[in-house]
Amino acid sequence: MQKRMLGKDLEVSALGLGCMSMTSAYGPAADKGEMLKLIRAAHDLGVTHFDTAEAYGPFANEELVGEALEPIRNKVTIATKFGFDIDLETGARRSGTNSRPEHIKAVADASLRRLRADCIDLFYQHRVDPDVPIEDVAGAVKELIAEGKVKHFGMSEAAVQTIRRAHAVQPVTAVQSEYSLFYRGPETELLPALDELRIGFVPFSPLGAGFLTGKIDENTKFDPTDFRNIVPRFSPEARKANMVLVELVKSVAERKGATPAQVALGWLLAQKPWIVPIPGTTKLHRLEENLGAVMVELTENDLKQIDEASSRMKLEGARLPEAVLKMTGL
Repeated sequence: MQKRMLGKDLEVSALGLGCMSMTSAYGPAADKGEMLKLIRAAHDLGVTHFDTAEAYGPFANEELVGEALEPIRNKVTIATKFGFDIDLETGARRSGTNSRPEHIKAVADASLRRLRADCIDLFYQHRVDPDVPIEDVAGAVKELIAEGKVKHFGMSEAAVQTIRRAHAVQPVTAVQSEYSLFYRGPETELLPALDELRIGFVPFSPLGAGFLTGKIDENTKFDPTDFRNIVPRFSPEARKANMVLVELVKSVAERKGATPAQVALGWLLAQKPWIVPIPGTTKLHRLEENLGAVMVELTENDLKQIDEASSRMKLEGARLPEAVLKMTGL
């Protein structure tokens, strides 16, 4: 597996593994034993970067990742997140965000226990808290770094000016936001700023929450607990309209002898050398397919064709429900 650098000194595999779907968001939690095997198989295949969060479950995902990676902890990096208002004893979700410094520090201690680790490699603020100055958040993480409990500071779904303010207090190693051929919002302001500040970028939903794999159409039925049921761009009408993008990806894939998923991930890898996508899956054959993206070589002509064709498309539906979009501040 090729390696890439996030920020100035966090080296990780070119593709990481997003672990959220193993316990939440895309339907019922997968079998724990199978997911332990899958995470370890990912490492055997070259993945060294694993992404989780206290909110995924809550807590169940960190516990899963911690158990899976405990035997090889010194060979991998684990990213987790703070920032939602979750009771640290019961896991009960309160409304909104909570990035008060004392809460951040309590979350760090709790995450360390669940991850069976003595240090968090990359600690993201999951969502910006409008009630806490970002300088206070960055300062709290800076103290955790000084204590040896955290190595690197990250931010998720944050606006450029917020990132700049945080970076001035404690250098930000990586920013995580949605980015794919299905959602290209970061290209306007975020990517140029990250390039300037030498901050790495970790796109979540790099396969458009599965849409870019070509395995979903307007007739696909999701489990009742799948978050895509409430996402505007996954309404049957939007899926039907947006198939034009999938057909473009499929046409490139056929020409390259690859799968649509591999082309979608290969496109992301070709955008910047400091981009590290984190596709998630619960299936070994999909994991193997996704990791094959590092072998897909998209030429300048390939990239130009994709950009020119996709720029003429008007994709339907917002990427998240309106109430969730407001929380991101983007």
